[in-house]
Amino acid sequence: MTPLSVLDLSPVAVGSDPAQSLRNSLDLAQHAERLGYNRLWLAEHHNMRGIASAATAVVIAHVAAGTSKIRVGAGGIMLPNHSPLMVAEAFGTLASLHPGRIDLGVGRAPGTDQITAQALRRNLDQDINGFPQDVVELMGYFREPEPGQRVIAVPGAGLKVPVWILGSSLFGAQLAAALGLPYAFASHFAPAEMERAIEIYRARFEPSEHLDRPYVMLGLNVFAAATDAEARLLQTSQQQAFVNLRTGKPGPLPAPVENYEETLDLHAKAILRQALSCSVVGSPETIRTGVQDFIQRTGADEVMVTGQIFDHAARIRSYEILADVMINPDAVLRSGSLS
Repeated sequence: MTPLSVLDLSPVAVGSDPAQSLRNSLDLAQHAERLGYNRLWLAEHHNMRGIASAATAVVIAHVAAGTSKIRVGAGGIMLPNHSPLMVAEAFGTLASLHPGRIDLGVGRAPGTDQITAQALRRNLDQDINGFPQDVVELMGYFREPEPGQRVIAVPGAGLKVPVWILGSSLFGAQLAAALGLPYAFASHFAPAEMERAIEIYRARFEPSEHLDRPYVMLGLNVFAAATDAEARLLQTSQQQAFVNLRTGKPGPLPAPVENYEETLDLHAKAILRQALSCSVVGSPETIRTGVQDFIQRTGADEVMVTGQIFDHAARIRSYEILADVMINPDAVLRSGSLS
């Protein structure tokens, strides 16, 4: 069975606040662990009123402390915002507190706009070679220190925290292949180059001390409910948030709206059609068929599911339905119900 995992942006819904979102993230992680999901990742974004996971390592600590088995990690840390040493220390600390459960996915985007990137005090003039060099430096801090090594990550040294390369273009695929690292592609919001990126990664993969064969995890939006119509309504919150972001009006996650797409102009419809094409929306049987088709079409080694759903209880139920049909189908057949 292809493992399924969870990507949580810790969404801040209209009328709610970050404190509630962070409590919801822990609740989601506890449900995901019980349901048999492989891992739960949180993502670094800044200056976004609809996302509460900006201090990603802190949120990971919160979630990992409230769970016991599920892997918890970053999907990802935006490495241009941080020094490799500080990331190594933070994730070395997490790995020391929660041995064998921490993942570190890294990306080369800032996770925000240019003004906020400047407020983060990153070097906006760094060259394109900076990210690969930073990744190599970061991984070096997780190895056993060399004799005479003057800078050591404490905690971090010798812990071999698993590092993943994240990407939405061909650059990450090439880097992950060259370094022999697992690769996570952001097909849940940038699917245009997914197939080509997978092809390049697998063709150019160099076995390493980290991985002996390519391993691809793909993002997939899933909105599951009792009926197709109910699931489509749940999806409208994400659709609104995405259109708002792409048109320069980001904000908290909106409540669902009936017939939302009918209100959009052709440009907005094209945005959704292109960006969110890797989505499965519907009733349990629709979800089963759609997720199976996605896995068969892509050959994904793992699928990381996300769903920006306004009501937290409906979000939990969506993940329960997905688990019922894909992770624990035998238990469902014994109970005789998906409701």
